Amino acid sequence: MRIGAVRSARLSGGVALAAVGLAATAGCGDEKVAGDDGDALAERARLVADAWDGSSAAAAWRAGYHPTGEAIQLPRGGLHDGADQQAYERRNFKLSGTLPGAGPKDGNVAWTAGESATRPLVEAKEAYDTLAGARRDRQPQLTVTEIELGTMRMPTSRGPASVPAWVFTLDGYATPLKQAAAVPSETPRSPIKPARDLPGHPLNRLLEVSDDGRTVTVVALHGLCDDGPAVDALESHGSVVLSASVTGQAEDSVCTTQGKLERVEVRLRKPLGDRVLLDAHSGSPVRYRGTNGLSP
Repeated sequence: MRIGAVRSARLSGGVALAAVGLAATAGCGDEKVAGDDGDALAERARLVADAWDGSSAAAAWRAGYHPTGEAIQLPRGGLHDGADQQAYERRNFKLSGTLPGAGPKDGNVAWTAGESATRPLVEAKEAYDTLAGARRDRQPQLTVTEIELGTMRMPTSRGPASVPAWVFTLDGYATPLKQAAAVPSETPRSPIKPARDLPGHPLNRLLEVSDDGRTVTVVALHGLCDDGPAVDALESHGSVVLSASVTGQAEDSVCTTQGKLERVEVRLRKPLGDRVLLDAHSGSPVRYRGTNGLSP
């Protein structure tokens, strides 16, 4: 197996996103990595790459449907004004009409390369309830006049795909709001256990893969009294293993009880392509979980 050298990441903007407890995100498992921090992370990354490359888990991941973008696509040009934006963020929707009856249970996800996968579909009522929330009598509101099954474009770990979507026609809008209806594939069981007593913390989530596949943006955790997070990448033929650490770590134990989430851009030597993006600490794929809870 050919593995590229570890490459340091660049921080994007250095903007803290949220305060969290570090203990809640620490890795757990049976594996321990000895040595200084840099050597321990580098060795762990190699172990993760060796375990995944050529494995059945990697094959299952590549065969699945794993979105790397938002499940909801706003009308073309965005929402009209601040009131509509507030209604959307607070899930204040009103249904003018009736929900569709029972539709197909499965739908086809189709990639540009000609590959496809059949996935279960979320029913219209469940999709609308997710969009609208429980209370629907508050102001301001967005009014849904029609719901039908259509398609939308979705970035995935295998490249862009056309996926089944619930299409919501909004009163006053020329183009609809769309919500992906296909249920993502389950994450395959990792062939390597999470690391224990490893410096740094697991990555929080994947935010974006650039159009050219050369830059991945992730969310990393760091303490209140250090100089910020750093993420290194170990690239192999079949995977990219990201190792998150902190710089300028303070020794005061008070500084380890809370932390901040921060965006980090990682520049790769080669486009990500269909290589599995992995977290060194957990030994599992870095999943896209949207921007919920993160500051702009």
